[in-house]
Amino acid sequence: MAQLSDDCFAFGGELLTVDAALRIIATGMTCVEGIEPTALRLADGRVLAEDVIAPIDLPPFDNAAVDGYAVRLADLDGSPSLPVDGRLAAGAPASRPLAAGTARRIFTGAALPPGADTIFMQEDVRLDESGRVHFPLGLRRGANTRPRGEDIAIGACALRQGQRLRPQDLALAAALGLRHLPVRRPIRLALFSTGNELIEPGRPAGPAQRYDSNRVLLAALAVRAGAQVTDLGILPDQRDIIATALRAAARDNDLILTSGGVSTGEEDHVRAAVEVTGSLVFWRLAIKPGRPVAMGIVAGVPFVGLPGNPAAAFITFVHVARPMLAALAGAPVEPPPSLRARAAFSYRKKAARREYVRVRIEPGPNGEPVAHKHGVEGAGILTSLTETSGLAELEEAVTSVAPGDSVKYLPYELLF
Repeated sequence: MAQLSDDCFAFGGELLTVDAALRIIATGMTCVEGIEPTALRLADGRVLAEDVIAPIDLPPFDNAAVDGYAVRLADLDGSPSLPVDGRLAAGAPASRPLAAGTARRIFTGAALPPGADTIFMQEDVRLDESGRVHFPLGLRRGANTRPRGEDIAIGACALRQGQRLRPQDLALAAALGLRHLPVRRPIRLALFSTGNELIEPGRPAGPAQRYDSNRVLLAALAVRAGAQVTDLGILPDQRDIIATALRAAARDNDLILTSGGVSTGEEDHVRAAVEVTGSLVFWRLAIKPGRPVAMGIVAGVPFVGLPGNPAAAFITFVHVARPMLAALAGAPVEPPPSLRARAAFSYRKKAARREYVRVRIEPGPNGEPVAHKHGVEGAGILTSLTETSGLAELEEAVTSVAPGDSVKYLPYELLF
């Protein structure tokens, strides 16, 4: 585990901006120990622990990019046609040099024969009855060839430490002849919900009870962010029970995540439980929805407590828990990628607070994406997440949005 001191996060204010929270996470958290050599087929989404240096050139030899005829371009200076001296298919050795004044039939991927420097595409030439190939004028030397090392040269850095591996990264590793990659071990995350009113789905609900959806939501988000989740169930609204559970979770996990109980109500006990088991860094974020967010240290293990309303839990996971998981995994701590869209709604907000409006994107008259605000804005409305495609991010300086304004758009599919 990455053991942190109680004062590793420096913050002295009461209300933290989203950007300031990212800076605290990036500078105050350390990567967990543990590197696992992992097969390529299992490495998608894992964080690379070491730079990968290309052990070979890619491609490893000069080869044909098209089906056609390989020539020495200088041989065409005196004659637009050449006789054919043989053929080369992909995988066949190309040890026999191309004789001066001849062309060789060649196929895509085949090694370029010694002496050849240019390939004419088969559809651009004409083969006459005598077996001579007639070539058009104007082709540059090296056309339609793939030089050795064009993609990446031996000794160059092919993949960077800290990047989260994607299918295309795994393909590059395979093309370099690698079967395994060194990756960080998965982050062990302990997950709780809190609240006397919560029960497990599938059980009979009392008149004042509701089913716990947040643990399902947060567990799925954490897995997508690369975590190994231990679901520790629902905790009652009792400080001592919560404190005991937090201490136990800190023994075997790298991050503790809870939802609910972090506001200022008389039955919100998570903040107090954290303060008796470790230290609280902040508990209010300048964000809507989701202002009551607690972040701290429990027995050397980072803790984050998210709001109980599902939309608020989703948004604060994206902006606090996701970067914490990235920092623990040795990946860059960065804001989520965004696009631009035109607003189809009016909106007013307070300055100095970042707000996230749940929107549905539709194409406008000119094909430009247009953001339509969900009809119900409450932080507890789950359909505001299921019936939308992303978030319109309204930064601190923005106080109003009018139809037609350009807004920053965070598609859900780009958040993880």
